[in-house]
Amino acid sequence: MPEQELIAARKEKLARLRACGINPYPYSFSRTHTAAELRQAFGHLNPATHTGQGVAVAGRIMALRRMGRATFADLHDRSGKIQIFLTPQTLGPEAYAFWVEHLDLGDLVGVRGEVFTTRTGELSVAAQELVLLAKALRPLPEKWHGLRDVETRYRERALDFLANPQSREILIKRALILRTIRNYLDERGFIEVETPILQPIPGGASARPFVTHHNELDRDLYLRIAPELYLKRLLVGGLEKVYEIGRNFRNEGISSEHNPEFTALEAYEAYTDYQGMMELAEGLIEACVLAVAGAPHLEYQGRMINFSRPWRRVPLLELVAEASGCDVEKPLPELLAELDRKGIPVPEHLRRGPKGKVIEHLLETCAEKDLWDPTFVLDYPLDISPLAKRKRDR
Repeated sequence: MPEQELIAARKEKLARLRACGINPYPYSFSRTHTAAELRQAFGHLNPATHTGQGVAVAGRIMALRRMGRATFADLHDRSGKIQIFLTPQTLGPEAYAFWVEHLDLGDLVGVRGEVFTTRTGELSVAAQELVLLAKALRPLPEKWHGLRDVETRYRERALDFLANPQSREILIKRALILRTIRNYLDERGFIEVETPILQPIPGGASARPFVTHHNELDRDLYLRIAPELYLKRLLVGGLEKVYEIGRNFRNEGISSEHNPEFTALEAYEAYTDYQGMMELAEGLIEACVLAVAGAPHLEYQGRMINFSRPWRRVPLLELVAEASGCDVEKPLPELLAELDRKGIPVPEHLRRGPKGKVIEHLLETCAEKDLWDPTFVLDYPLDISPLAKRKRDR
């Protein structure tokens, strides 16, 4: 059936519900258990067990199955799935017939009833009362089997979370990671701060800013591209350890890997150097992995990545020389000639120099693909490190 016809049919059901005196969008529903709590409390039951204990659960109907004079529904909440068992005996003949006719996939319902297990051992709730909490007027995307189009998933995030449990899990883990970051830094004496998002001069990074206009001041302002300059001022003011987790804005390309607005962490500490910041970074990220995965390693694209400290530290020139097989200490003309002989392409706009740009290109094209475990790449050339101090022994 075309989507517009499905929507029209659901709107007809909505009208009938209201005509019967049923509020299809009530104010609240008190539940006693989530799906996960129900499984934790009753997951040990043997098949075909009736507990006699009443519960109240709520969630979205993600599957409906008619089997003779009974109907099974899969109810999903944030914590998981629970099966609902609807029969004329438990609901009453009139209520059963009414709800079977008016329920659709995607509806939010509350159910009160007895906990039991089926003959196959499936934990279920025998519905004695069903309350419609929100009538869904649109069908679930692709019959709820998951949005597969990447662009649609990123444009319609609510549908993505609805259809793809793994996307919801990412959001939950993101919150856990942010909480872990804050706890880790707070325990080490860092102070969380907020710096201006509207700035008179965009600074702290090289990027095209978004421009807005302040009517009262009659001047242009910029959405920040980085909080760096304001955080450094706080160090000048005597706050020796500061950090900010906030949104940055860059008026540039957009893709599934690059967003014009994004959340970034910046942390600054007085009286230390890049060695101390590397130790801070590896400890912080290891703590986040432990919080999310329960161990200092996790699988990605079929490979196990180990985040245990200490991480590998390797000079940039050494890494690039190993990956490309070239003597990257040579002057730029000789290096380009060797790269040409080896068939390693270098874009024309980089061939004019500076040499550091070519080295950086070789890192991205030759070396990065083989870096799986966390690695600190050190000692970047000066001509691509304008804000860094010269290394002590170079």
